[in-house]
Amino acid sequence: MNRPAVDIRGVSMVFAGKRRGETIPTLDNVSAQVPEGQFVCIVGPSGCGKSTLLNIVAGFLAPSAGSVTVEGERVTGPDPRRIFVFQENGVFPWLTVRDNVGFGLLRRAADERARAVAHYIEMVGLTGFEGAYPRELSGGMRQRVEIARALAASPDIIYMDEPFGALDFITRLKMRADLTRIWQTEKKTILFVTHDIEEAVQLGDRVLVMSKRPGRIVDDVTIDLPRPRDLDAPGYLRARDRIFHAMGMSAHLGETAPV
Repeated sequence: MNRPAVDIRGVSMVFAGKRRGETIPTLDNVSAQVPEGQFVCIVGPSGCGKSTLLNIVAGFLAPSAGSVTVEGERVTGPDPRRIFVFQENGVFPWLTVRDNVGFGLLRRAADERARAVAHYIEMVGLTGFEGAYPRELSGGMRQRVEIARALAASPDIIYMDEPFGALDFITRLKMRADLTRIWQTEKKTILFVTHDIEEAVQLGDRVLVMSKRPGRIVDDVTIDLPRPRDLDAPGYLRARDRIFHAMGMSAHLGETAPV
């Protein structure tokens, strides 16, 4: 059996509270494995520790207990071979689209860099906007720039923390379709945090469902459906409803399910 790209073992996280001696348990004994090339989404209630877990996997935080191994190496800090797409827009406002996308390629030869930048700008549908600055772009276009920059750096793994959270509904739908198309082309390992269950079922090969804080993984749902996904297909609805149920919610209006 091949080793997983990401191996999370017994991770717990406790933060110090505002008062002396106060502690805030945030994650409780979280374990999961992500095979190479798989698109895995993490969902759960607000404040359950989804982003904390992703930051631990990416090396920005050290867990209180447990360990994370990525591609056979224990995580002790951030690694340039793995790219993090942040929740807040991370493009550089003083750089053009072209220069943003090529930012991680400054050590490459100029012609190689130009080819890579052109390739990924085309892939995310921004051909013709190479010279534009972020202030001249819509929110969805700026998010495409960030995804193109992440891909251009040729990372082994991409971590994404609610990258579409600030976008309007129609733009989110388009970005989900675009990300699916790009993932099918690139086959990168992606670990994607979202609060949106529909988004997780549309995008993921698997969905890890977390409990309320302190977060634990309460279900691991395989989404074995062809892409692009039919949102009315019985398999889609079964997966969606299973996730709602695991979170103690009803799929109808999101109300709390009776106990």
